[in-house]
Amino acid sequence: MAHVSKLWRRGAFALVIAMAIALPIFAPTYYVQFAAKAMLMGMLALSLNLVVGYGGLVSLCHAAFFGLAGYVLGLMTPESAGASMWLSLPAAVLVAGAAAAVIGALSLRTRGIYFIMVTLAFGEMLFYLFHDTKIGGGSDGLYIYVKPQLAIGGATLLDLENNHAFYYLALALLAGATLLVRELVRSPFGRALCAARDNERRALSLGFPVFRVRLTAFVISGMIAGLAGYLSAAQFGFVAPQMLGWHLSATVLVMVVLGGVGTVLGPIVGAFALIGLEEALKASFEHWKLIKGLIIVALVFLAPGGIQQLAALSRAAPVERKGPPAAPQSTEALSNV
Repeated sequence: MAHVSKLWRRGAFALVIAMAIALPIFAPTYYVQFAAKAMLMGMLALSLNLVVGYGGLVSLCHAAFFGLAGYVLGLMTPESAGASMWLSLPAAVLVAGAAAAVIGALSLRTRGIYFIMVTLAFGEMLFYLFHDTKIGGGSDGLYIYVKPQLAIGGATLLDLENNHAFYYLALALLAGATLLVRELVRSPFGRALCAARDNERRALSLGFPVFRVRLTAFVISGMIAGLAGYLSAAQFGFVAPQMLGWHLSATVLVMVVLGGVGTVLGPIVGAFALIGLEEALKASFEHWKLIKGLIIVALVFLAPGGIQQLAALSRAAPVERKGPPAAPQSTEALSNV
Protein backbone atom coordinates (compact mmCIF):
# COMPACT_ATOMS: atom_id res chain seq x y z
CA MET A 1 0.00 0.00 0.00
CA ALA A 2 2.83 2.36 0.86
CA HIS A 3 4.51 1.52 -2.46
CA VAL A 4 1.31 2.36 -4.37
CA SER A 5 0.96 5.62 -2.48
CA LYS A 6 4.56 6.54 -3.32
CA LEU A 7 4.03 5.77 -7.00
CA TRP A 8 0.82 7.84 -6.95
CA ARG A 9 2.68 10.83 -5.51
CA ARG A 10 5.48 10.55 -8.04
CA GLY A 11 3.06 10.26 -10.93
CA ALA A 12 1.03 13.24 -9.76
CA PHE A 13 4.19 15.30 -9.30
CA ALA A 14 5.46 14.40 -12.78
CA LEU A 15 2.09 15.36 -14.27
CA VAL A 16 2.13 18.74 -12.52
CA ILE A 17 5.66 19.46 -13.77
CA ALA A 18 4.69 18.53 -17.32
CA MET A 19 1.62 20.77 -17.17
CA ALA A 20 3.69 23.65 -15.77
CA ILE A 21 6.21 23.37 -18.60
CA ALA A 22 3.50 23.15 -21.27
CA LEU A 23 1.28 25.92 -19.89
CA PRO A 24 2.75 28.85 -21.88
CA ILE A 25 2.38 26.89 -25.11
CA PHE A 26 -1.39 26.42 -24.82
CA ALA A 27 -2.67 29.04 -22.36
CA PRO A 28 -3.52 32.68 -23.14
CA THR A 29 -1.15 35.41 -21.95
CA TYR A 30 -3.33 36.31 -18.97
CA TYR A 31 -3.06 32.83 -17.47
CA VAL A 32 0.69 32.72 -18.10
CA GLN A 33 1.11 35.98 -16.16
CA PHE A 34 -1.24 34.75 -13.44
CA ALA A 35 0.71 31.49 -13.05
CA ALA A 36 3.99 33.41 -12.83
CA LYS A 37 2.53 35.61 -10.09
CA ALA A 38 1.33 32.53 -8.18
CA MET A 39 4.78 30.94 -8.45
CA LEU A 40 6.41 34.03 -6.95
CA MET A 41 3.96 34.01 -4.06
CA GLY A 42 4.64 30.30 -3.68
CA MET A 43 8.35 31.09 -3.41
CA LEU A 44 7.60 33.65 -0.69
CA ALA A 45 5.43 31.13 1.19
CA LEU A 46 8.18 28.52 0.80
CA SER A 47 10.67 30.90 2.41
CA LEU A 48 8.38 31.64 5.34
CA ASN A 49 7.69 27.95 5.94
CA LEU A 50 11.40 27.32 6.49
CA VAL A 51 11.26 29.32 9.74
CA VAL A 52 7.61 28.66 10.66
CA GLY A 53 7.27 24.97 9.83
CA TYR A 54 10.78 23.74 10.53
CA GLY A 55 12.02 26.37 12.96
CA GLY A 56 8.81 26.90 14.92
CA LEU A 57 9.23 30.69 14.57
CA VAL A 58 6.14 32.60 13.47
CA SER A 59 7.55 35.61 11.61
CA LEU A 60 5.42 38.58 10.54
CA CYS A 61 8.14 40.52 8.73
CA HIS A 62 8.86 38.39 5.67
CA ALA A 63 7.05 40.83 3.42
CA ALA A 64 9.73 43.35 4.40
CA PHE A 65 12.42 41.22 2.72
CA PHE A 66 10.13 40.75 -0.27
CA GLY A 67 9.56 44.50 -0.63
CA LEU A 68 13.16 45.53 0.09
CA ALA A 69 14.41 43.48 -2.85
CA GLY A 70 11.80 45.11 -5.08
CA TYR A 71 12.98 48.56 -4.00
CA VAL A 72 16.58 47.64 -4.72
CA LEU A 73 15.58 46.81 -8.28
CA GLY A 74 13.57 50.03 -8.57
CA LEU A 75 16.41 52.21 -7.26
CA MET A 76 19.00 50.51 -9.49
CA THR A 77 16.91 50.81 -12.66
CA PRO A 78 17.75 53.80 -14.93
CA GLU A 79 14.81 55.80 -16.27
CA SER A 80 15.32 54.83 -19.90
CA ALA A 81 16.92 51.38 -19.68
CA GLY A 82 16.65 48.14 -17.78
CA ALA A 83 18.91 47.33 -14.86
CA SER A 84 21.55 44.66 -15.34
CA MET A 85 20.44 41.40 -13.74
CA TRP A 86 24.09 40.54 -13.16
CA LEU A 87 24.25 43.41 -10.67
CA SER A 88 20.71 44.10 -9.50
CA LEU A 89 19.65 40.53 -8.71
CA PRO A 90 22.59 39.69 -6.40
CA ALA A 91 22.30 43.15 -4.82
CA ALA A 92 18.59 42.67 -4.09
CA VAL A 93 19.09 39.21 -2.59
CA LEU A 94 22.06 40.38 -0.50
CA VAL A 95 20.17 43.41 0.84
CA ALA A 96 17.26 41.17 1.81
CA GLY A 97 19.70 38.75 3.46
CA ALA A 98 21.46 41.54 5.34
CA ALA A 99 18.13 42.88 6.62
CA ALA A 100 17.17 39.35 7.70
CA ALA A 101 20.50 38.98 9.51
CA VAL A 102 20.00 42.21 11.48
CA ILE A 103 16.34 41.58 12.27
CA GLY A 104 16.97 37.93 13.07
CA ALA A 105 19.93 38.64 15.33
CA LEU A 106 17.71 40.88 17.47
CA SER A 107 14.38 39.04 17.17
CA LEU A 108 15.76 35.58 17.93
CA ARG A 109 16.71 36.71 21.41
CA THR A 110 12.98 36.57 22.19
CA ARG A 111 10.58 33.64 22.24
CA GLY A 112 6.94 32.88 21.51
CA ILE A 113 4.50 35.74 21.21
CA TYR A 114 7.32 38.21 21.82
CA PHE A 115 9.12 36.99 18.71
CA ILE A 116 5.95 37.57 16.69
CA MET A 117 5.60 41.09 18.10
CA VAL A 118 9.23 42.01 17.46
CA THR A 119 9.20 40.80 13.84
CA LEU A 120 5.91 42.63 13.30
CA ALA A 121 7.46 45.82 14.70
CA PHE A 122 10.51 45.54 12.43
CA GLY A 123 8.30 44.97 9.40
CA GLU A 124 6.19 48.01 10.22
CA MET A 125 9.29 50.16 10.76
CA LEU A 126 10.53 49.33 7.28
CA PHE A 127 7.05 49.95 5.87
CA TYR A 128 6.89 53.46 7.35
CA LEU A 129 10.49 54.14 6.38
CA PHE A 130 9.49 53.90 2.73
CA HIS A 131 5.94 55.21 3.19
CA ASP A 132 6.70 58.40 5.15
CA THR A 133 9.98 59.44 3.55
CA LYS A 134 11.07 60.28 0.02
CA ILE A 135 13.07 57.07 -0.26
CA GLY A 136 11.75 55.19 -3.24
CA GLY A 137 9.02 57.70 -4.07
CA GLY A 138 7.32 57.76 -0.67
CA SER A 139 3.74 56.48 -0.50
CA ASP A 140 3.47 56.60 -4.31
CA GLY A 141 6.17 53.99 -4.80
CA LEU A 142 8.42 53.52 -7.82
CA TYR A 143 7.67 52.61 -11.43
CA ILE A 144 10.04 50.30 -13.27
CA TYR A 145 9.43 51.12 -16.90
CA VAL A 146 11.95 48.67 -18.36
CA LYS A 147 12.44 45.16 -17.02
CA PRO A 148 15.94 44.08 -15.95
CA GLN A 149 18.17 42.68 -18.66
CA LEU A 150 20.41 39.64 -18.69
CA ALA A 151 22.99 40.29 -21.39
CA ILE A 152 26.63 39.67 -22.26
CA GLY A 153 28.50 42.01 -24.60
CA GLY A 154 25.30 43.54 -25.91
CA ALA A 155 23.72 40.14 -26.64
CA THR A 156 20.52 39.54 -24.69
CA LEU A 157 20.46 36.13 -23.01
CA LEU A 158 17.02 36.48 -21.43
CA ASP A 159 14.31 38.94 -22.47
CA LEU A 160 12.01 39.43 -19.49
CA GLU A 161 9.68 41.57 -21.59
CA ASN A 162 8.65 38.27 -23.12
CA ASN A 163 5.96 36.73 -20.88
CA HIS A 164 7.02 33.20 -21.73
CA ALA A 165 10.65 33.90 -20.86
CA PHE A 166 9.64 35.46 -17.55
CA TYR A 167 7.38 32.51 -16.77
CA TYR A 168 10.11 29.95 -17.36
CA LEU A 169 12.57 31.99 -15.29
CA ALA A 170 10.09 32.09 -12.39
CA LEU A 171 9.45 28.35 -12.77
CA ALA A 172 13.18 27.54 -12.78
CA LEU A 173 13.91 29.68 -9.73
CA LEU A 174 10.93 28.26 -7.84
CA ALA A 175 12.16 24.74 -8.61
CA GLY A 176 15.67 25.70 -7.47
CA ALA A 177 14.39 27.26 -4.23
CA THR A 178 12.24 24.18 -3.55
CA LEU A 179 15.18 21.82 -4.04
CA LEU A 180 17.34 24.01 -1.80
CA VAL A 181 14.79 23.96 1.03
CA ARG A 182 14.24 20.22 0.56
CA GLU A 183 17.95 19.47 0.88
CA LEU A 184 18.32 21.84 3.81
CA VAL A 185 15.58 20.24 5.88
CA ARG A 186 16.93 16.74 5.13
CA SER A 187 20.49 17.69 6.08
CA PRO A 188 22.02 17.69 9.59
CA PHE A 189 21.33 21.45 9.60
CA GLY A 190 17.62 20.82 9.07
CA ARG A 191 17.56 18.15 11.77
CA ALA A 192 19.19 20.58 14.19
CA LEU A 193 16.62 23.24 13.27
CA CYS A 194 13.76 20.82 13.92
CA ALA A 195 15.36 19.65 17.16
CA ALA A 196 15.49 23.24 18.40
CA ARG A 197 11.84 23.64 17.42
CA ASP A 198 10.74 20.50 19.27
CA ASN A 199 12.76 21.02 22.45
CA GLU A 200 15.18 23.92 22.68
CA ARG A 201 16.61 22.98 26.06
CA ARG A 202 17.37 19.43 24.99
CA ALA A 203 18.96 20.68 21.77
CA LEU A 204 21.18 23.02 23.77
CA SER A 205 22.15 20.25 26.17
CA LEU A 206 23.18 18.09 23.20
CA GLY A 207 25.49 20.84 21.99
CA PHE A 208 23.47 22.25 19.07
CA PRO A 209 24.26 25.93 18.36
CA VAL A 210 20.56 26.81 18.42
CA PHE A 211 20.89 30.56 17.95
CA ARG A 212 23.28 30.20 15.01
CA VAL A 213 21.14 27.53 13.35
CA ARG A 214 17.99 29.61 13.67
CA LEU A 215 19.72 32.77 12.45
CA THR A 216 21.12 30.94 9.42
CA ALA A 217 17.65 29.62 8.56
CA PHE A 218 16.18 33.10 9.01
CA VAL A 219 18.77 34.65 6.67
CA ILE A 220 18.32 31.97 3.99
CA SER A 221 14.58 32.42 4.26
CA GLY A 222 14.93 36.19 3.88
CA MET A 223 17.10 35.80 0.78
CA ILE A 224 14.56 33.49 -0.89
CA ALA A 225 11.84 36.03 -0.05
CA GLY A 226 14.05 38.75 -1.58
CA LEU A 227 14.42 36.72 -4.77
CA ALA A 228 10.63 36.50 -5.04
CA GLY A 229 10.27 40.24 -4.38
CA TYR A 230 12.80 41.13 -7.07
CA LEU A 231 10.94 39.09 -9.68
CA SER A 232 7.56 40.44 -8.54
CA ALA A 233 8.75 44.04 -8.98
CA ALA A 234 10.13 43.10 -12.40
CA GLN A 235 6.87 41.46 -13.44
CA PHE A 236 4.53 44.31 -12.51
CA GLY A 237 6.95 47.19 -13.09
CA PHE A 238 5.99 48.76 -9.79
CA VAL A 239 7.06 48.65 -6.16
CA ALA A 240 5.21 50.33 -3.27
CA PRO A 241 5.37 50.35 0.54
CA GLN A 242 2.44 47.92 0.66
CA MET A 243 4.86 45.22 -0.49
CA LEU A 244 6.56 45.51 2.92
CA GLY A 245 3.40 45.66 5.06
CA TRP A 246 2.21 43.13 7.61
CA HIS A 247 -0.93 42.44 5.58
CA LEU A 248 1.17 40.63 2.98
CA SER A 249 3.11 38.78 5.69
CA ALA A 250 -0.16 37.60 7.22
CA THR A 251 -1.52 36.55 3.82
CA VAL A 252 1.60 34.47 3.16
CA LEU A 253 1.25 32.87 6.59
CA VAL A 254 -2.29 31.85 5.60
CA MET A 255 -0.84 30.26 2.45
CA VAL A 256 1.59 28.24 4.55
CA VAL A 257 -1.13 27.01 6.91
CA LEU A 258 -3.55 26.37 4.06
CA GLY A 259 -1.08 24.25 2.13
CA GLY A 260 0.45 22.41 5.07
CA VAL A 261 2.86 23.65 7.72
CA GLY A 262 6.16 21.80 7.81
CA THR A 263 5.92 20.30 4.31
CA VAL A 264 8.14 21.37 1.44
CA LEU A 265 5.49 21.56 -1.28
CA GLY A 266 2.57 22.52 0.97
CA PRO A 267 3.19 26.31 0.99
CA ILE A 268 3.44 26.36 -2.81
CA VAL A 269 0.15 24.47 -3.08
CA GLY A 270 -1.37 26.88 -0.55
CA ALA A 271 -0.22 29.90 -2.55
CA PHE A 272 -1.78 28.61 -5.77
CA ALA A 273 -4.96 27.62 -3.92
CA LEU A 274 -5.41 30.99 -2.20
CA ILE A 275 -4.63 33.10 -5.26
CA GLY A 276 -6.79 30.90 -7.47
CA LEU A 277 -9.64 31.05 -4.95
CA GLU A 278 -9.45 34.85 -4.83
CA GLU A 279 -9.47 35.07 -8.63
CA ALA A 280 -12.50 32.80 -8.94
CA LEU A 281 -14.48 34.57 -6.22
CA LYS A 282 -13.73 38.06 -7.58
CA ALA A 283 -15.31 37.13 -10.87
CA SER A 284 -18.50 35.79 -9.29
CA PHE A 285 -19.28 37.59 -6.04
CA GLU A 286 -19.34 41.18 -4.82
CA HIS A 287 -18.49 40.31 -1.20
CA TRP A 288 -15.87 37.79 -2.17
CA LYS A 289 -13.59 38.46 0.81
CA LEU A 290 -16.26 37.27 3.24
CA ILE A 291 -16.76 34.06 1.26
CA LYS A 292 -13.01 33.52 1.04
CA GLY A 293 -12.70 33.84 4.80
CA LEU A 294 -15.48 31.34 5.41
CA ILE A 295 -13.90 28.83 3.02
CA ILE A 296 -10.50 29.16 4.71
CA VAL A 297 -12.02 28.71 8.17
CA ALA A 298 -13.87 25.61 6.96
CA LEU A 299 -10.68 24.14 5.48
CA VAL A 300 -8.75 24.74 8.68
CA PHE A 301 -11.43 22.95 10.71
CA LEU A 302 -11.77 20.06 8.25
CA ALA A 303 -8.05 19.60 7.62
CA PRO A 304 -5.75 21.16 10.24
CA GLY A 305 -2.84 19.70 8.28
CA GLY A 306 -3.73 21.74 5.19
CA ILE A 307 -4.57 20.80 1.63
CA GLN A 308 -1.98 18.03 1.64
CA GLN A 309 -3.97 16.32 4.40
CA LEU A 310 -7.10 16.52 2.26
CA ALA A 311 -5.19 14.96 -0.64
CA ALA A 312 -4.01 12.15 1.62
CA LEU A 313 -7.53 11.51 2.89
CA SER A 314 -8.81 11.37 -0.69
CA ARG A 315 -6.53 8.41 -1.43
CA ALA A 316 -6.98 6.84 2.03
CA ALA A 317 -3.34 7.20 3.06
CA PRO A 318 -1.79 9.22 5.89
CA VAL A 319 0.01 12.40 4.85
CA GLU A 320 3.76 12.33 5.29
CA ARG A 321 4.58 15.25 7.57
CA LYS A 322 8.02 16.74 8.01
CA GLY A 323 7.08 19.42 10.49
CA PRO A 324 4.75 20.35 13.32
CA PRO A 325 0.99 19.78 13.07
CA ALA A 326 0.14 23.46 13.14
CA ALA A 327 1.20 26.81 14.50
CA PRO A 328 1.11 26.83 18.32
CA GLN A 329 -2.18 28.05 19.71
CA SER A 330 -1.11 29.50 23.04
CA THR A 331 1.62 31.65 24.51
CA GLU A 332 2.77 28.73 26.63
CA ALA A 333 3.08 26.50 23.57
CA LEU A 334 4.89 29.18 21.62
CA SER A 335 7.42 29.61 24.38
CA ASN A 336 8.40 25.93 24.08
CA VAL A 337 9.55 26.10 20.46
